[in-house]
Amino acid sequence: MQWPTFNVRPYVCGGIGHLDEAALETLRQAGPRVRPALREPGAALFSSSPLPPYHRGEGTWAFAWGERGPSGPGRTRSWIGVAEEFETPGLIGDDERIVLHAGGLGLVDVYYLALDGVVYFSSLLEPLLSLTRGPQEVDWEAWAAIIQVTFPLRDDTPYTGVKRLTGSGALVLDRATGRIATERMLPRWLREEPFEAGRSAGEILEILHEVYKDFEDRPLLVPVSGGYDSRLLCSVAVARGADVESWTTSPDDGTDTDIAFARAITRELGVRHRVIPQDAAAYPADALDVARRLEFLTPHHAWYAPFAREVHRAGRTLVDGLAGGPLLKNFMVSGAAITASSQAERKAALLGSLSLGAPSVPFLSEAAAEWIGSAVRTAFAQSTSMLNGHRAELPLSVLHTRTARGIARSAVNLVGPEVSFAAPFMHPAFFDAALSVGVARKDGGRFYRELLHAANPRVAALPSTNVVKQPLQRVPLRSAAAPAREYGHRMLARVASTVPTLLSEQLQDVVAAGPDALARFNGWNDRFWVRGLVLFGAWLTDREESLTGLTPPWA
Repeated sequence: MQWPTFNVRPYVCGGIGHLDEAALETLRQAGPRVRPALREPGAALFSSSPLPPYHRGEGTWAFAWGERGPSGPGRTRSWIGVAEEFETPGLIGDDERIVLHAGGLGLVDVYYLALDGVVYFSSLLEPLLSLTRGPQEVDWEAWAAIIQVTFPLRDDTPYTGVKRLTGSGALVLDRATGRIATERMLPRWLREEPFEAGRSAGEILEILHEVYKDFEDRPLLVPVSGGYDSRLLCSVAVARGADVESWTTSPDDGTDTDIAFARAITRELGVRHRVIPQDAAAYPADALDVARRLEFLTPHHAWYAPFAREVHRAGRTLVDGLAGGPLLKNFMVSGAAITASSQAERKAALLGSLSLGAPSVPFLSEAAAEWIGSAVRTAFAQSTSMLNGHRAELPLSVLHTRTARGIARSAVNLVGPEVSFAAPFMHPAFFDAALSVGVARKDGGRFYRELLHAANPRVAALPSTNVVKQPLQRVPLRSAAAPAREYGHRMLARVASTVPTLLSEQLQDVVAAGPDALARFNGWNDRFWVRGLVLFGAWLTDREESLTGLTPPWA
């Protein structure tokens, strides 16, 4: 197994509870090389690089392993305070309990396995599989979400035995009883519900400038596409006199409009610009490498692989527009969700926006489609229940699901852990201010355009992929080229032979017709249906000999 290089945040593993030394050693040997950071009754923590506690007192200690975290001597913090301020996981202990917690949104992965009343945890999913007894059981509800919405929901992973700590979630060991329980806390943005304070675009821009002070001494790499987020971040970096470069790559959308628009934006800003080339012949290897690195949890980001490899060599901090869309322009929030008259209508509209639409031909069998649809509705309702009734329920539902589990993987798991990335929109001050702006003001991108104009009116006036209706050109899709079709066909054939009841008769016929039959699926929606099923086929190919429960619930 080729592990990521953990440079800017460490790989960690360990356990809480009455730990078995043999199991701990198995876990240590199953992942990247680690050294002890903590070992005491009830807790073990190992790290790939030195990991001093950010707090140690009489009978108390606290560790965090995100890229940002508390530093220096200070007061004892609650775990949720650390999680929400620094978006970091951690391990905290005192005389009464030991807490293993995720970040506020859960951007940095913490996987865990409960075994004989003990919890073992790891930054990577794969090492925990070494502790399972016998074959691993397929989590069909996780795969239902990965196929329909392109990311898992709740704490699901492809394996029923391994879970992922959700944002603002923790596992707590009671030292007196030895029992481990789940604890969920409301993060700051739910405890302190932001009210509409009438903040202007200029005020929001001032906060963003303040955020940049955290990394103003670093050379920055600000990827610019044709959209709003990247041009805003690059405009602010230039206005602050930062050492900035900008890169762009093809998102494999069939138009490459991003490249043309990015050239205009960077030329206007006077920023050095580079286009990272892509190679259709390399697409299958890139797709499989990304799938394995992201541990088969999302079909997103294959296009990002060549870009991420170059970023690792750049010697610059990547500035990523993570969360900009949901926070500033109601991304993935439909008009039906905004005008819904009931909670049920709002949930249905939100899930409809997050889900893939109907493909050009049925991809799933009727039985599979019905079961998957029901499973995803239930999981989505559970994943977002704590947001019900909140005035920012709509953008927060996107942030806590799609952003955290799907979109963040490019910055967190492909750029990081090798290289630092900054996510200015995720800074607590900016996050809270942007969230306070009501969805009605953001509808249609109106507020975002005001913000762009305040930042740089010349750049704001340039064409944007957020509003362009027709592509300037058509270019061949790498994900639909002959190498990709051959790879996709092999993976779909694996699905068809291993779980035949998943696919519709029409898709079975396409698979039987050979790789070139996949050329018909070149629309955005069809392509993501194909990618999700291809991801499933790649997982089956890698893991089938170690899996059990391959008969799905609808069969």
